[in-house]
Amino acid sequence: MTHTAPTYQGLSQDQLAVLVPELLLSGQMIDRSGMAHLISAFGRDVMGRIAIEEWMAASPVYTHRMRSALGIDGDGVEDMFKCLQLDIGAPPQFMDFRYRIDDEYHGSFVLDHCGALLDVEPLGDDYVTTMCHDIEDPTFDATAIATNRRARIRPVHRPPRRPADRTPHCEWTVTIEPDRDELPLPPDSVDMFATRAGQLVLSPIDRSETDGWVDYRGPLVEDLQFAEWSTSALVRVAEEVALQHQLLSLGFLVSLRRSADNPAQTIEIFRKQLIGIAGLAADRIRAALDLPSGTAGFAEVLALHPCFGPVQYTGLTTEVDGDTALVRIPQESHAMTDGGWMSIIDVDHLEPLQAAATAVDPYLAIVDAEVVDGELRVRFGMSDTARKEFGEVSVARFSGGATFEFTDRGRSIPITPVGSSA
Repeated sequence: MTHTAPTYQGLSQDQLAVLVPELLLSGQMIDRSGMAHLISAFGRDVMGRIAIEEWMAASPVYTHRMRSALGIDGDGVEDMFKCLQLDIGAPPQFMDFRYRIDDEYHGSFVLDHCGALLDVEPLGDDYVTTMCHDIEDPTFDATAIATNRRARIRPVHRPPRRPADRTPHCEWTVTIEPDRDELPLPPDSVDMFATRAGQLVLSPIDRSETDGWVDYRGPLVEDLQFAEWSTSALVRVAEEVALQHQLLSLGFLVSLRRSADNPAQTIEIFRKQLIGIAGLAADRIRAALDLPSGTAGFAEVLALHPCFGPVQYTGLTTEVDGDTALVRIPQESHAMTDGGWMSIIDVDHLEPLQAAATAVDPYLAIVDAEVVDGELRVRFGMSDTARKEFGEVSVARFSGGATFEFTDRGRSIPITPVGSSA
């Protein structure tokens, strides 16, 4: 019997609460997949510039979208911090932000644990400085201005760490001053707002649900506990986080084109990025939701995979019929119009799909692929020979995020502003 694998809307509240942090962590690891190939092709300085430009293109757009979805309609530091908690640049616990609110327009945060720093420190101080100085300064402000154009995020201290084991890893102040000039939107983000991804309509949240939070209008909390959110809110957050992946990849592509020698090199690096994160995220999703191996598990993983969704954007669906899984990718979709990841998957370039399949079960293999009735159809089955992990996936595994384990931190606790009598 043939059945279609469920998307986010087909999951239970408990499953979604487990999946959302995984999706946020997956987004952080996109750069672990892509940056190694940039360094190899262009060196550290160009890698840093592309990282800056991709995040500045994407983060104002997806932050605006998350604000709108969850009713985060203020313009103060509390509102900014709420957005950071739902940003693929700051996945919970792996990037362990601890927030402090002094008043409506002043606050600070420290990172008790910075997984990105621990990934980069073995490469030396030059790489740490590129990430923690050159990249963070402009990209933090680009994220902040989605809440308030007069916001500024500035360091108190940051790596390279002196002494080498200094904690917290860094500290930053956030200030919003009424007489300060407004920062403009980065030019690439203006273009990104106009993409299909920037304008995409996703699943509405049922504001009448009583099984958890339906928005984030209440106080900022120390650690978001997604088990406390309603089912439809979690569906929308999952879809938005998957779309963050797509927007970041489009920002990467825009910047990469400026540095590549030719279009062929652009596509080669862009495809390597997708192969790496496709395999790594598939591995973690299967484990997090305790999904089976084989075609059934693969179909479920792919339907939930943020690099191949959300379905409203990509149109990708998966079907299972016994020991066969069929992946359908429409050749006309919002994703194809934007020319991002989905546009580089074709009959001759199925490596991203195979990377995800191999992560679920090394014995999964492509049986055939063809374009029929306006869609790419890729059929997977079981083989007698185990496939090796793609090199691009192995490269991305250098990140501590590949093996990171989330812990239960209990209920959400509101953060009381300093000096408040509450």
